[in-house]
Amino acid sequence: MNKTDEHIALLLKRIPESPGVYQYFDKEGQIIYVGKAKNLHRRVNSYFNKDHQSSKTRQLVAHIADIRYVVVDSEQDAFLLENNLIKQYKPKYNILLKDGKSYPYICITREKYPRIFKTRVVNKKSGEYYGPYSFGYTVELVLELIHKLYPIRTCNIQISSESIEKKKMRVCLKYHLKNCCGICEGIGQENYQAWIDQARKLIKGDAHDIGKQLEAEMLMKSAELKFEEAAEIKRKIELLEQFKSKTIIINSTAKDVDVFGYDEQDDKVYIAMLHVHNGSIVQGQTIEYRRKMEEEKEELLAIGMIELRQRLESKTKDVIVPFIPEVFDDSLHVHIAVSGDKKKLLGLAMQNVRQYKLDRLKQDDKLNPEQRGVRILTEMQQMMGLPTLPKWIDCFDNSNIQGENAVAGCVVYRMAKPSKSDYKRFEIKTVEGPDDYASMREVVRRRYQSILESNGQMPDLIIADGGLGQMHAIREAVEDQLGLSIPIAGLKKNDKHRTQTLLFGFPPKEISMPVTSEVFRLLTNIQDEVHRFAITYHKKKRSKAQIHSQLDDIQGVGEATKHKILMHFGSMKRARTATKDEWIKLLGTHRGSMIYEQIQAKISL
Repeated sequence: MNKTDEHIALLLKRIPESPGVYQYFDKEGQIIYVGKAKNLHRRVNSYFNKDHQSSKTRQLVAHIADIRYVVVDSEQDAFLLENNLIKQYKPKYNILLKDGKSYPYICITREKYPRIFKTRVVNKKSGEYYGPYSFGYTVELVLELIHKLYPIRTCNIQISSESIEKKKMRVCLKYHLKNCCGICEGIGQENYQAWIDQARKLIKGDAHDIGKQLEAEMLMKSAELKFEEAAEIKRKIELLEQFKSKTIIINSTAKDVDVFGYDEQDDKVYIAMLHVHNGSIVQGQTIEYRRKMEEEKEELLAIGMIELRQRLESKTKDVIVPFIPEVFDDSLHVHIAVSGDKKKLLGLAMQNVRQYKLDRLKQDDKLNPEQRGVRILTEMQQMMGLPTLPKWIDCFDNSNIQGENAVAGCVVYRMAKPSKSDYKRFEIKTVEGPDDYASMREVVRRRYQSILESNGQMPDLIIADGGLGQMHAIREAVEDQLGLSIPIAGLKKNDKHRTQTLLFGFPPKEISMPVTSEVFRLLTNIQDEVHRFAITYHKKKRSKAQIHSQLDDIQGVGEATKHKILMHFGSMKRARTATKDEWIKLLGTHRGSMIYEQIQAKISL
């Protein structure tokens, strides 16, 4: 046992059976992992007393040179301390918080006559900031209503009492359009701060209180027989009601609630928070974590809840979650949404987090196009339990009409994208009549016999456009006739000839897929492509056969003349309906008349 092992063994004996936080250090003295535990002794010893299936955990343990710990009173305290230490030191093996896009805020500037506008840059010295808003349209609605209700300025010029007194500025067009009070000339000074206070309430989600206040003012103006002013206030009330109908999500009595959504993709975890006040969403943000170890979703949700509530400075005690987090503050009222308004709010949070995930994945795909293919193929590999990533996929389909002009096509996808230079067409040679399975055996055998003879690379996966029967036909050709071992899948279709289920293995098992999944979209794309490729070849072969039977048997028509006829008329249908004069104009009197009469004779038969 070396000195490091002796040091670790001694520490493991000393660690108490108390809640707390432990820190692992490498030989350079750097913190590489921070963890929490109800029982420090049991948790830390577990890293060294058993074999770990995870390679990441084994790698972590191999780099531990020292251990330190902090004892706390409760698991909640341990969780908070762990979170703070992770944010402070960013250890190599802990989850990584990745900040994504910046969300918009509403700013009320710290000026004598404030402005209100949307921004993504927060500088709290220059103004009050409300948000962030996960729904951009909410910001636009709020600002639009504020500027319709209150004639506050939108210009960015410096206005002071001195500039007003010296009359340094003149009102602009917005004043004459009644969109600004004209504060640059001192007009509306007595009401300006009151308008800002009302706008601040509106931003905070107190539209209901503002509506009551406006109704009281309208009644008072009516009682004073100031009907024009009462009518203007009524217009503002109607604008406010329109705004509430667009922004109020629920009509619940709950005043404040935080709603959390959760989703994940591979090692990426996405957590969204919506803060709802008086039925309206007034704040929202989504964050992304990168897993480093095997953190459970309950732990990640708890970490995300703390982070987002700190960022949005939320003090509300009511919380709606998709599942119970590992640890949470005992003072919180945590609800699992089952029905009603809570379920509606949770659905909105889930919609928000999924959209964020989709946006991030699209962004990643643009930066690294191959990454998307790897992600889809990895999901497909896990779904079917394939031994290797299906980087090369072959898919076969047959096409014929009652056995006539029978052909088949093979499309090739490399890294989830069509490789058209590798596509292969096959004319069925050994099968008589409409025998789909025998045709499939023939083309599959020919395809891979050719690759064997040229010592080429075999595909990672073969897909049959049909279901169980075609799968068996491919297996007979691949395994029984050629002695190869290649995974084979089939696409079971519904009565509308659309992909419904993936079949894999022998005996085949059905693997269901969400129609929105990227694997499902890839498979349907492959299905459409192989069908298009095979049927296009069949139509071309059938058209060639039809042209041969109608032109090649006519006296006086060689290859050059046939080409000239088809280029001129476009099709045999058009050629058959052409007049004798058209034929003479195209080919001359003698040859044109002769060919026209032969075609008419064949039509009359």
